[in-house]
Amino acid sequence: MKNYNAAYNCPMEVTLELIGGKYKTLILWHLMDKTLRFSELERLIPQATPKMLAQQLRDLERSGFLLRKVYPVVPPKVEYSLSAQGKTLIPILNVMCDWGREYMARNEMTETCCGKEA
Repeated sequence: MKNYNAAYNCPMEVTLELIGGKYKTLILWHLMDKTLRFSELERLIPQATPKMLAQQLRDLERSGFLLRKVYPVVPPKVEYSLSAQGKTLIPILNVMCDWGREYMARNEMTETCCGKEA
């Protein structure tokens, strides 16, 4: 993992650097209770290009939040899951979702995602 001590003085800066990427939080959210393949993540996050999704997955793996398991088969099979460190983010992700759900309700927005139930 990158040494953030030299670059940042504020814990919030480190947190945003680690999970604040364009699709990082959504990836973590979808992996909270299951293991998924790249193609499954593509279906769950259709707005992410394959290149961007791969980059975000690499960043999360490098930060220690994801486990990447490669099976020696043809075509290659790769699965992603949360690491023990990644699982420490679950309470934060749940609070973020709850806040978003409340915001949407207050602003009469319709929730149409395939996210987890409250």
